[in-house]
Amino acid sequence: MEGLDKRAPFTATGGIIPPEFQNIKTPCYILDEKALIKNAKLLGEVSERTGCKMLLAQKAFSNYDCYRFFEPYLAGTEASGLFEARLGAEEMPGKEVHVFCAGYRADEFEELLQYADHIVFNSPSQLLRFGVRAKEAGKSVGLRINPECSTQEGHDIYDPCASGSRMGTTRAQWDEAFQKNPELLDLLDGLHFHTLCEQDSDDLETTLVSVKKHFGDLASRMKWINFGGGHHITRPGYDIERLERCIRMVQEEWKADVYLEPGEAWALNAGFLLTSVLDVLKNGETQIAIVDASAACHMPDVLEMPYLPPLLGTDETEESGITVRLGGPTCLSGDVIGDYKFRQLPEYGDLLMFGDMAIYTTCKNNTFNGMPLPDIWLRHGDNTMQQLTDFGYMDFKERLGSRD
Repeated sequence: MEGLDKRAPFTATGGIIPPEFQNIKTPCYILDEKALIKNAKLLGEVSERTGCKMLLAQKAFSNYDCYRFFEPYLAGTEASGLFEARLGAEEMPGKEVHVFCAGYRADEFEELLQYADHIVFNSPSQLLRFGVRAKEAGKSVGLRINPECSTQEGHDIYDPCASGSRMGTTRAQWDEAFQKNPELLDLLDGLHFHTLCEQDSDDLETTLVSVKKHFGDLASRMKWINFGGGHHITRPGYDIERLERCIRMVQEEWKADVYLEPGEAWALNAGFLLTSVLDVLKNGETQIAIVDASAACHMPDVLEMPYLPPLLGTDETEESGITVRLGGPTCLSGDVIGDYKFRQLPEYGDLLMFGDMAIYTTCKNNTFNGMPLPDIWLRHGDNTMQQLTDFGYMDFKERLGSRD
């Protein structure tokens, strides 16, 4: 890839590693204020035009120092449990806190009620167990439904509608539970579905057909419908007009408020992971570079999905160039980031930059092998740099035993 890297993950830096990144200790994450605000404004415009309410799904991006960039454009946060609910309530006071969990704990539920405004249950049995307490506490109560409409291929791990999924209530499950406990319906204020993963609005449109088929009679009695997450709204080329038609259809047909809870879309292409080359070697025909960033520790979705993270200045689709396998420093043989085409062989000390590293990284990383947590930096709109964290040995040690 000659010249500037014009791919979307590197737009925020102009397709280069800017001077302000050059002397930061690696590995480290860098969040970009301008890119975060650009995403937030786009999501806010959708909300303003349609009247829908946007939530931040904190599971994808929990860097609360940046919540102030989103606050003017969203209705609140979405949490997956007690700690995320508390984080949203503390760091975005006055905004709504929505919670969904596949299974709530009895010993945490009372504390959860202190933070949550909307509580979504995964099953009729959970609704039966906790629903009355939530309603008596003044909370808006919802049920996650499974419309049994899979629009994904190739990665069941992220498909809530995959066969045998534990996520959401099918119509058959609801009918069986309602027959035994008809009071369940009176507990419900809304329905929630989450069926997408990094998808466009045509898949949402397809999903809504199935929602109407299986749950239309219930939806017409609800105050709100939550479309869940997985909407790649800020991705270049996303069909926003179709999304807005979907929102308006639900508002008009079911007379319900509409919530969306994207996670990735708030921070898409708004972060970077800097890493340095520690060693260069060759095994047979395979050229290898060891870097100080680890797929297993610092970007676990690379191995979990799996996927190849974008690397500045390389293009795996090009036939020319030198193929180099980038691997991390851990003892895990499979700690391999991927194979990349370089114009020239990397050297010891070279600085490399991965793009789209604000999402599912800082909130999922770990200290396997005693790997230090990469520090988190914020690049402000004027290109000045702010160090948000100062991780060290104690962050590794205190996860493993007493703090005496």
